Amino acid sequence: MSKNTKSQHQEVNRSHFFILHDMEKALLHYLQTFLTERRKGLFNKALANRTRHFTVVTEDVYQLHNTSAVMRSCDVFGIQDLHVIEAKLGKRVDREIAMGAQKWVDIHRHHNTKNCLTELKKQGYAIAATTPHGQAIELKDFDVRQKTAFVFGTETQGVSAETLQQADLCVKIPMYGFTESLNISVSAAIILQDIVSRMHQSDISWGLSDRECGEIAMRWTKANIKGVDQIIERYHQNNNDL
Repeated sequence: MSKNTKSQHQEVNRSHFFILHDMEKALLHYLQTFLTERRKGLFNKALANRTRHFTVVTEDVYQLHNTSAVMRSCDVFGIQDLHVIEAKLGKRVDREIAMGAQKWVDIHRHHNTKNCLTELKKQGYAIAATTPHGQAIELKDFDVRQKTAFVFGTETQGVSAETLQQADLCVKIPMYGFTESLNISVSAAIILQDIVSRMHQSDISWGLSDRECGEIAMRWTKANIKGVDQIIERYHQNNNDL
């Protein structure tokens, strides 16, 4: 099967709307009548390429716009979840920089590194610390078959000692100049483009489940309809009267 055929086959399989309870499916179908056909098509295409095979963690990133830019990269490359550790720096996402990406990416906030990484390990993720130092492997040598959470640290000091202690591996971007590090948002974009491209070319099962697609489709649909709470209330009232 060619790559194009494989991609088309996957998209067709995921463009039907999934396994939801009958009432949820009916509500989703109704709400999507408020969307344009173009918007619904974009939803289908995006969901067909969404993954939780990889996830991203930012650890106490000082510059708010960097976390927001990482979120944009997650959306662009189909990463559904972004984990934000705010042990020292409680911040909110810069919506202007994120350019709407917060509508499409699920943000999980954590108060400390240990709990975040422990939870991700329970979900089956290997922890990859991104660092140019130590025994880090080059990005090209990373095995994309491994379900992995990539941790990006602060702009000045990189990932924490806690992350290095819990990490299953370290990954680095090869660099050939005098500068030893890249801006976190640049690093995230480079790494995600590489691993997602190789993931798509692999034969691993990286897509979302039908249940996940249905739940995300519902959230996206609600986020794109003005006055959605009132619309849902009227929908339930009308159906209760039947």
